Formats: sequence, C-alpha cells, structure tokens
Amino acid sequence: MKPEKDKPQAGTGKKAYMPTLARDIRKEWDLYLLLIPGILFILLFKYTPMYGIIIAFKDFNIFTGFADSPWVGWKHFEKLFTSPDFSRVFQNTVIISLLKIIILFPLPIVIALMLNEMKNMMFKRSVQTVIYLPHFLSWVIVSGLFIDLLSVNGGLVNKLLNSMGMESVAFFLDNSVFRSVLVTSAGWKETGWSTIVYLAAFSMIDPALYEAAKIDGASKWKQLWHITLPGIAPIIILMFILRLGNILEAGTEQILVMYNPVVYKVSDVIGTYVYRQGLGNQDYSFTTAVGLFEAVISFTLVVVGNSLSKKYLQRGIW
Repeated sequence: MKPEKDKPQAGTGKKAYMPTLARDIRKEWDLYLLLIPGILFILLFKYTPMYGIIIAFKDFNIFTGFADSPWVGWKHFEKLFTSPDFSRVFQNTVIISLLKIIILFPLPIVIALMLNEMKNMMFKRSVQTVIYLPHFLSWVIVSGLFIDLLSVNGGLVNKLLNSMGMESVAFFLDNSVFRSVLVTSAGWKETGWSTIVYLAAFSMIDPALYEAAKIDGASKWKQLWHITLPGIAPIIILMFILRLGNILEAGTEQILVMYNPVVYKVSDVIGTYVYRQGLGNQDYSFTTAVGLFEAVISFTLVVVGNSLSKKYLQRGIW
C-alpha cells in the first residue's frame, strides 16, 4: 500500500484566513467596531494625501491643479541630488540624528534600570512623574525655557560660567555648540517618556528567574546582564528599528522653534529645508521630491534594520 499523503488540516492556509476573520468579527464585533475611527483616520490623513506625491514629477502650479500641471519626470530629483544646499542639509540631518541615537537612545534604558532597582515606591513614582512631565510641554515652551536658561544676558548657565571665571557662551548663535543644545533639550523633554516603555517591559520578566539566580549566588550585575537585559531585548530592538525609520526626521519641530539663520550651517535639516522652500519659496514640486526621498530612505532603513535584527538576533518587528 502506498503511504497516504498528509492531508491539509482544516482551517489552515491562506484560504482559511477570510472565514477565520469573519468569525472573529462576529465574535468580537464590539472590539472591531472600536477600530473603525482609527482606520478612518489613517485612510483620511495618511493614505489619501499620498495622491499628492505625483507633484514631485510635475511642475505643479496651484492655479492649474494636480491634473493640468505638466509632467517633468525626474527633473526635481536631479535638482535635489545636484543641489549643494541639499548636500549640506542631508549631512546635518544625519549628524544630528546619529548624535541623538548614540547619546539619547541608551539613556532611558539606563534610567529605567536604575528605577527598577529602587525599593522606595513613593520616591520611585515621584521620580517617574518628574522626568516624564516635560514630554507634555510643546517645543515652543521648551524652546522658551532653554532660551532663558542659556541666554548670554542673564541666563543661569552663563551666570554660573561667569562665577567660575569663564566667558559667556552664545549657545544659540555658536555653530560649535548649537547641536549640543538640540541634543540636550531633546533628551530633557523625551527621555522620561521613553523610560516608561522600558519600565513596562520589566513586567514581562518572570520574577522566578531572579529568585533562581539569587539561589545560585548571582550578583545584581549578573542578574542585570543575564536576566533583565535579555528580558527587555525585544522592546529595545523594536524601539531601535522604529528610531531608524525617523533618522531623517531629526526633530524638525524642535529645530524650527530653536534655530536661526546664524546656525543654519549646522542645524538646517531636511524638514526645515522643506518648510522654507515649500512655504517660503512656494516650490511645492521640489519639496515634495525631497519629502518622497526622505520617506523612501526611512522605509528602506526600517526594512534593512528589521532584516538584520532577524538574521543576527532572531528578533524583529514582523
């Protein structure tokens, strides 16, 4: 007798996806109903505007509209890649983003690890509250705070420098230090909020692992290295891959309210460049081409980062 071939099990395979989805919707219809506003929001504000990408390949005129503006092919992309201004802007964007990743990405992980070791819950919660509150302040307010704090005339930091016999520093006018202002202010505003993500990740770690490690005589450092960090590794990887997708964003809103023409040389990034060219010079087609270039690079970085993570760390976001 010939051995019978394995028969596909019922309810498996791609063909079974739609019946399974329909059954889930009937069973959990109220939860799926809650998805509708979010889906409509994404369709309306994320996918519908994508039609406007076509103006990157046209000489767009607001009076003739999308359809009647003439096609010019890759003209604006050629201008993009040959523009000396864009080369400088792209370099600034990458440098500022890398500085924020190298300096600020590990910071919430370290703070979360320190808070996780605190035994006094009241003090721990107080610290959490204090460090994540700046997240809810707008960049306009944060900019005003740092301008007052770092002002040449009467700023607290410069007063301290003067009291130590040092000269005042024009933090917002000095090309050599302005990037450090951007990184510092971004860290002050967002580090506390990112810390909450990692504190939540600690809840996924089985406390029995720590008890077993203590019985085996493992020190706090060994528990940290062999239990805590591996336990939150999936969250760290997820956050890092998502951060790669925003590497060409570099904090546009922050820079818009903090920079000035004196420091354009070191702080003008893709987002601010698009803002000035698009709204200031009304060069909509060129700035759309810049935005499309940024989106393609960001998408590529996310895909490549996820692929490398799955290959070498056996973890990814999909």
